[in-house]
Amino acid sequence: MNIDISTLPSPCYIVDERLLKKNLEILDSVQQRTGCSILLALKGFSMFSVFPLVGSYLKGITASSLFEARLGYEQMGKEVHAYAPAYVEHEFDELLTYCDHIVFNSFDQWNRFKYKVKNHASKKIECGIRINPEYSEIATPMYDPCYKNSRLGVTLSNFKPDELDGIDGIHFHTMCEQNSDTLERIIKVVDEKFGEFIKRMKWINLGGGHHITRPDYDLETLIRCIMFFKGKYGVDVYLEPGEAIALNTGFLVCTVLDIVDNDMKIAILDTSAACHMPDVLEMPYRPNIIDAGQPEEYAYTYRLGGHTCLAGDIIGDYSFKEPLKPGDRLVFCDMAHYTMVKNNMFNGVNLPSIALYSETEGVKVIRQFGYDEYKCRLS
Repeated sequence: MNIDISTLPSPCYIVDERLLKKNLEILDSVQQRTGCSILLALKGFSMFSVFPLVGSYLKGITASSLFEARLGYEQMGKEVHAYAPAYVEHEFDELLTYCDHIVFNSFDQWNRFKYKVKNHASKKIECGIRINPEYSEIATPMYDPCYKNSRLGVTLSNFKPDELDGIDGIHFHTMCEQNSDTLERIIKVVDEKFGEFIKRMKWINLGGGHHITRPDYDLETLIRCIMFFKGKYGVDVYLEPGEAIALNTGFLVCTVLDIVDNDMKIAILDTSAACHMPDVLEMPYRPNIIDAGQPEEYAYTYRLGGHTCLAGDIIGDYSFKEPLKPGDRLVFCDMAHYTMVKNNMFNGVNLPSIALYSETEGVKVIRQFGYDEYKCRLS
């Protein structure tokens, strides 16, 4: 990491614009080769200060709520797509003012809101239905949209072909952090089960979970999958990864506050798994730290924990070449996606600052937080 972090506040997320641009160039190459449209899913990455850069490569955003749709509409100003498991009645009219595409999770939702969509005066809004092909290869049930009794999408047995009038597209999302070989197997199932309906559509949306910018990702298989739908059905193809846009572009800089001993050395940090990187507890997963290794790999091993009162606020065990001491800074990797969008102020712990590194401006702190952000969430 060739960025001077010494002047950053702590803790602080910092996104490297150079790495972000590299990801966007890869994604745009897929668009150029296939004619597909790639959207930024705001549920994964919503750092709107870089939306002008993202929007110079991608076609727009996809939102899961009214606020995400408004943010994408106001800050990027390109296509706005929306999908939610159910739409809130009193928010729907405003949502329509921002959206170009709306995907419904059920035919009941479609029938409830289709008259509002059709009678919306300012623009034509295209509508889709999310399907559940009942096939996925995700190991963690929490992240598996096709898990038993899933609430996400319409299964074939519940599909209603006679209610497709006004539906322009089919949407499916059955992946999580996976390579394109998984997609290739999924589309065989989708084609077999829903092909007769896809041929009636203008577009198909392949959802998210595509790790397109991962170093070992097979782009040729992805391109083959996209061209399969375009060639067989003549439909436009959308993808909406959130993680692939920001994958390996961001870091979380933090500081060691104290070292305690309880049969092992424990370093307490000014960052928190519970507050600032909740996927560490939800997935779970173990983020990499620059110049750190697995336990016992180097001479000094520590358990790293947050400074909340949650007993389980533990990031993991890491080893270092030199002993840690209060004041030392640590840098967690791959901390752009699903961090800023999920963080919280449990225990009144402040949010990390947000910074951007660019070649023209160097390190620029974009946002810092304080008591007002904590207070305004409460009553």
